[in-house]
Amino acid sequence: MDLSTILGVVGGLALIAVAILMGSDFSVFVDVPSLLIVLGGTLAGTLVSFPLSKVLGVFNVIRKTILHQEVIPVRYIEQFVELARKARRDGLLAIDRELDQIEDPFMRAGLEMAVDGMDADTIATVLQNELDNMIERHKAGQRVLQTMGSLAPAFGMIGTLIGLVQMLQNLNDPDQVGPAMAVALITTFYGAILANLFFIPMTNKLKERSSEEIYIRSIVLEGVLAIVGGDNPRVVEMKLLRYLPPKARERLSGGEEAELKKVA
Repeated sequence: MDLSTILGVVGGLALIAVAILMGSDFSVFVDVPSLLIVLGGTLAGTLVSFPLSKVLGVFNVIRKTILHQEVIPVRYIEQFVELARKARRDGLLAIDRELDQIEDPFMRAGLEMAVDGMDADTIATVLQNELDNMIERHKAGQRVLQTMGSLAPAFGMIGTLIGLVQMLQNLNDPDQVGPAMAVALITTFYGAILANLFFIPMTNKLKERSSEEIYIRSIVLEGVLAIVGGDNPRVVEMKLLRYLPPKARERLSGGEEAELKKVA
């Protein structure tokens, strides 16, 4: 589970709640019609902008983003070096016995094609197409969330305008002007909260997750092609280490890299 997302949302809501309670009663900030205008209007505008399937799909994207588990690139490198050692010693068919232990479906698909005897160009084309399709799916989810982030404040303002019109109709009663003005501003408050604590941050988080997945799949693509090409395990290691930042490579120059060299 992505702890930073949970901490950010819960912490943000908690700070806002504390600030409200320090200055007034919390019930003052609860207005169901205002919430309906913001949520309903945002959803309606999103449905106008995108097909229903993409709008519904974004909730699955949010779920996966929150439940995301950190992926460690070094583990992929170690796994590919070990697979390269087995393939070089016993042939590509020896990898077939290891496929059930590989959790990453993208990596497993690439190695399955390698075991089936497909050439490197075909494997590269299939995996690259899968990578491109994943990028497009992620971009679609980002566009939906980004649109919701822009619509929420807009509908908050619409709700405020509705409240102001209703308030102006009661100017002859000064006792109602203050409460009516407060209710009118609550919709803007709701829109700002939804946009800046949910939709826009989730768009940014999805972009970050997409970049991480592209990075990992690039390592996988390089590793699969190296194995298909019959590269020496040490060569496979050198190719894949290029994807790590310099400081991470320096750390590997100690114990972990020494372990990798043993399989060369």
